[in-house]
Amino acid sequence: MEEYKKLTLKPDCPADVWVYLACTLFFLGLYREAEDAASKAPTCALQNRLLFHLAHKFNDEKKLMGFHQNLEDVTEDQLSLASIHYMRSHYQEAIDIYKRILLQNRDFLPLNVYVALCYYKLDYYDVSQEVLAVYLQSIPESTIALNLKACNHFRLYNGKAAEAELKNLIDISSCSFEFAKELIRHNLVVFRGGEGALQVLPPLIDVISEARLNLVIYYLRQDDVQEAYNLIKDLEPTTPQEYILKGVVNAALGQDIGSRDHLKIAQQFFQLVGGSASECDTIPGRQCMASCFFLLRQFEDVLIYLNSVKSYFYNDDTFNFNYAQAKSALCNYKEAEEVFQLIQSEKIKSDYVYLSWLSRCYIMNQKGHLAWEMYLKMGTSSDSFSLLQLIANDCYKMGQFYYAAKAFDALEKLDPGSNYWEGKRGACVGIFQLILAGREPKETLKEVLPLLRSTGNPQVEYIIRILRKWAKDNRVPL
Repeated sequence: MEEYKKLTLKPDCPADVWVYLACTLFFLGLYREAEDAASKAPTCALQNRLLFHLAHKFNDEKKLMGFHQNLEDVTEDQLSLASIHYMRSHYQEAIDIYKRILLQNRDFLPLNVYVALCYYKLDYYDVSQEVLAVYLQSIPESTIALNLKACNHFRLYNGKAAEAELKNLIDISSCSFEFAKELIRHNLVVFRGGEGALQVLPPLIDVISEARLNLVIYYLRQDDVQEAYNLIKDLEPTTPQEYILKGVVNAALGQDIGSRDHLKIAQQFFQLVGGSASECDTIPGRQCMASCFFLLRQFEDVLIYLNSVKSYFYNDDTFNFNYAQAKSALCNYKEAEEVFQLIQSEKIKSDYVYLSWLSRCYIMNQKGHLAWEMYLKMGTSSDSFSLLQLIANDCYKMGQFYYAAKAFDALEKLDPGSNYWEGKRGACVGIFQLILAGREPKETLKEVLPLLRSTGNPQVEYIIRILRKWAKDNRVPL
């Protein structure tokens, strides 16, 4: 850059120097200076390509389309167009261009890496691996290719498999450039599930674009939603991943603090991604539409999108949690119960949303005893009190009066000043009705009397008298 600047000061400076200076300024990230230098260069194909990329950097759609029209069907211009397609998340369009050039120029091996990157972005990790192998056969020590191979393994298998692949890159990085070391440190944090995130990622936020996003994900996994929001709130999203993450953070914060504004922002971000031409048929795109409709409480639409990607998430606890909630909201309690029981995550299984929905499924599926057992395993808390209320009311509604009576009795003891007596009285009478109808064992009557006696209401003795008389007449020991 300094040499080019010196040349521009000479009176006999060739005009082409301005476009070369503009290119160096562009690669240094000095975009405004690059545009100024390019404007002094003669009109040529290189100047047009540079201005094309600058228009993308400045988000100037009108200029972008103008320079696009000036591109010709030559390799340099087509490669420039493919890179813009890639940066605008038009991965299939970029693949089409790279493949066409590769057919004409088999020795352009690095294009295989670009094609593999596009397939990675489209979630075709196995195809990405196949294309990448062609390049690695010739250039086995490529930093970018080895890193991409490790990332594919992370997506296809797990963090350990990815780390094993990354070892090849670690072995050669000592003689490679500094960027490789930062890349390795960043990716190891991701592959190890966030281990060391707070030490490694903050210094890399302005070096590796994904570092900020992965730090946000780390904070979300630690339930530190406010920190995640602080880190991403000023980020202007340009990629689907950034839109999705901003949507997730706003949804989490909105639910945490009860903010409809944040939930609306989240819904709009999800709809923007899921409705876009480039993402509508991808797995993340369909998940976004499901999330959008989830926030709008349109659960039939939620299931349309979740069903379309279900086969990819059979053992995914988060997916199953959302899928089961949507099923429950549409009263598909039998299927919802089955999906809830697939969940292994202890964190989700201790969440009140999980406990309350599964309890409701049990009760609606005539398994009130399982809901009651779930309550008994909980410690005393506001959540256990809420679950008790749910069990009492849902069991009463479903005619499972025995567990409704036990729940109302427990509620009455926890909150004596309330009117839970009326619910308990109705449930106890309901048990008696079931006994008379032959749908409840007569022996259950013996357990009803202590429940009634625990209340100091004057109606208790009258009810007990009727129950005792019936028991005596029917030779039921109490």
